[in-house]
Amino acid sequence: MAVKDPTAVERANLLNMAKLSIKGLIESALSFGRTLDSDYPPLQQFFVVMEHCLKHGLKVRKSFLSYNKTIWGPLELVEKLYPEAEEIAASVRDLPGLKTPLGRARAWLRLALMQKKMADYLRCLIIQRDLLSEFYEYHALMMEEEGAVIVGLLVGLNVIDANLCVKGEDLDSQVGVIDFSMYLKSDDDIGGKERNVQIAAILDQKNYVEELNRQLNTVSSLHARVDSLEKSNTKLIEELAIAKNNIIKLQEENHQLRSENTLILMKTQHHLEATKVDVEAELQTYKHSRQGLDEMYNEARRQLREESQLRQDMENELVVQVSMKHEIELAMKLLEKDIHEKQDTLIGLRQQLDEVKAINMEMYQKLQVSEDAMKEKNEIIGRLEDKTNQINATMKQLEQRLQQAEKAQTEAEAEDEKLKQEYVNKSESLQKEFSQKEKQLLQLETDLKIEKEWRQTLEDDLQKEKETVSHLRIETQEIINLKKEFLKLQEKNKQLKRVCQDQEAALQELASKLSESKLKIEDIKEANKALQGQVWLKDKEATHCKLCEKEFSLSKRKHHCRNCGEIFCNACSDNELPLPSSPKPVRVCDSCHAILIQRCSSNVP
Repeated sequence: MAVKDPTAVERANLLNMAKLSIKGLIESALSFGRTLDSDYPPLQQFFVVMEHCLKHGLKVRKSFLSYNKTIWGPLELVEKLYPEAEEIAASVRDLPGLKTPLGRARAWLRLALMQKKMADYLRCLIIQRDLLSEFYEYHALMMEEEGAVIVGLLVGLNVIDANLCVKGEDLDSQVGVIDFSMYLKSDDDIGGKERNVQIAAILDQKNYVEELNRQLNTVSSLHARVDSLEKSNTKLIEELAIAKNNIIKLQEENHQLRSENTLILMKTQHHLEATKVDVEAELQTYKHSRQGLDEMYNEARRQLREESQLRQDMENELVVQVSMKHEIELAMKLLEKDIHEKQDTLIGLRQQLDEVKAINMEMYQKLQVSEDAMKEKNEIIGRLEDKTNQINATMKQLEQRLQQAEKAQTEAEAEDEKLKQEYVNKSESLQKEFSQKEKQLLQLETDLKIEKEWRQTLEDDLQKEKETVSHLRIETQEIINLKKEFLKLQEKNKQLKRVCQDQEAALQELASKLSESKLKIEDIKEANKALQGQVWLKDKEATHCKLCEKEFSLSKRKHHCRNCGEIFCNACSDNELPLPSSPKPVRVCDSCHAILIQRCSSNVP
């Protein structure tokens, strides 16, 4: 005997069941009444048979935890194929009690029956078999001729009026089991008891097999969950071990950092103690030397005020430079925007190149003109690069001069700290400001480097543009605009050169004034050295000049040598020398050539 295809047998059985259920539903409805409720048993069996027909040959869809078979996917396609079905789909999605796709599909079938358009909706699905192949196997009932027969049978249900309440029913948990007893009964059977017993046994066996299948499905899903949980558990154990190792490493690093912190605290305390001792010693020396140097301190204050004014002027000039730099950055950004706009136009022009190929022979003469313009443009770019190199050289010279000025300033500040402790804070703030200015200069250098790189990229882009844009008239106008922009940049470079020259002049003035302040400070140091360790004679003891041995009087005033300590009169000490720190010439000792100081009557130098 030839072996029949099991799928064909299943399709034939489902077709026969659909015929029986539809025929029984129509006959019972005509005898019972045209309007049917949801509790009517033949109507419930009809929905169960339709579920089995739609589930036949349905592909398995993989979900997150298990495998899933639902008929809601193909039914959702109906609203795309049949616009009138959008209302049913929207109402099914808005139902509050439905949680599963199977429940939504059952509600959809009930609403379609109430609209008397179930046959029309399913006919649209059967026609579109390429879309149904995503959800059904090739041997499914909906893909074969049996599906078309069932759709034809469904047309007869338009005779029935169904009044179903979908909102209150629990459609998610209903069990879809076909009750064959409704279709096996016949009034003409006399010995139906034995047959009913056999049918009951068969139904019990069928229910038992279905229960076993459900349990097996649940066991397989539980096994899959157990496997996933074991994998996640192993991953969590590994992550926990890694976290413990990281915690141990972090604790060790914490101990090391604490020990280093304690060592640093000890070193800082020792350093603070040493600095306190040095400061106290400096204060004592300063108090001793301050008694005879009030006038010199006033002069030093005045000089420092002048220097602070000069520094403020330099700061103002640096602020002007920063503003000029911002203006240059704005100009460069505007250039970048113009270049981006040109690149956009180039993209549009590249699309038009295919159409312009036929006109290439006519544009040959214009090509030569544009090449000459591009050569001029390259020459302009080379000039701009030379000018940028010159600007870089001038900036480096400015940096060297600033460093020299900073060195001289630090020396002057160190000497001023010995003279007076009050100006230490001011000198530190000035050093910080100069360091900030150095940082600003470094930022300017980096900006110039970025501009160089940007210009190199511009040159590469221009070389690429030669191959494409040389065939068009618009290039000449763009080159003219670029020339104007380069002229503007040249003017800005000239302004920058002027600013740099002004800065150089200001730095030269600063250097000259700093040298003058250094000379004055050296003179003050010489005076301090001469005063230390010398003992003034009393007026009673110093009565005669050491050279002429004449008595001192109002005409012959006393002059004391800083170095050797001898006393001369004004007639004997005629040697005078000019000093840069004093407006008048100074009297000098004949024996040691040191500066003489005139004594007053109160024995105070």
